[in-house]
Amino acid sequence: MVVINNGEVVFEAYKGYSTPNEKVTHSTIFEGASLSKPLFAFFVMRLSEKGLLNLDKPLYQYLPYEDIAYDERYKKMTARMVLSHQTGFPNWRTDSPGDKLFLDFEPGTAFQYSGEGYQYLALVLQHLTKTDAIGLQELFHQEINKPLGLGATQFIQDTENLKNKALAFKNGVWLGPRDFGKAQFGAAYGIHSNARDYANWVIALMNYEGLSEASYKTLFEPQVEMPEDNENRNFGITHMTMGFYTGVFPFGEIYGHGGNNDKKFTSLFFYAPSTKWGMVLFTNAGFGEQMGINFLQFMVTPKQ
Repeated sequence: MVVINNGEVVFEAYKGYSTPNEKVTHSTIFEGASLSKPLFAFFVMRLSEKGLLNLDKPLYQYLPYEDIAYDERYKKMTARMVLSHQTGFPNWRTDSPGDKLFLDFEPGTAFQYSGEGYQYLALVLQHLTKTDAIGLQELFHQEINKPLGLGATQFIQDTENLKNKALAFKNGVWLGPRDFGKAQFGAAYGIHSNARDYANWVIALMNYEGLSEASYKTLFEPQVEMPEDNENRNFGITHMTMGFYTGVFPFGEIYGHGGNNDKKFTSLFFYAPSTKWGMVLFTNAGFGEQMGINFLQFMVTPKQ
């Protein structure tokens, strides 16, 4: 866990175990799960700035998607819709019988959280850059890691990353290393990092580094309102931007995201731009996301 105040790290805590015999340290690597999404959105904005893609051009015009080609509605899908979860895709096709990709509604007409959309956009980027998943990771390294000093943050793990990775602890049982199979750029789920490295990126956001002023405005502009029955409303989150949840709290507007890979790794980050205050939390167990939410609620609850 890392706490940031006035744009600087003011508190760090490394607790518990990364394996049955090793304690968590500052270099322990965790699966960030959906903390991948805002970082991927930042990466997309960087590439959009360089003219690689237009946020509002239908993605099929870059790369037709055979998995959903039977439904012509998908041709309305854009990068902006993907990053703000307005594609109409389910979160994952495997959550439903048949494992077939489908649309629940016409793209651009509603909010529905979807990792599938992010993965389609990653394929589009690979096509546009004439590379594969590993090549896209290298481009991420050149465009984001090197300029912002994110030495440990990877979508596709290297040897050093794997050497320091924590094992998951679920329901009282240590689980072996997760096999991600064939190298895939997990735009929706694949980021691996540690709290301090990810906090460096959050501090870069606070200082508006790495993107132009116009791109930052686009990145943080609310794109869609949370439905009234969405559970994020319970935590004060009202809108989705390009990859970030946002809401107005007593101490100002915040941006952030949670992560949960099957309750094996859970995580959360949020920050307030007006005060440059925020927090990053990674765990290799199932309570991290809720733990971070509890921390946020504690900060906004009036004290007796």
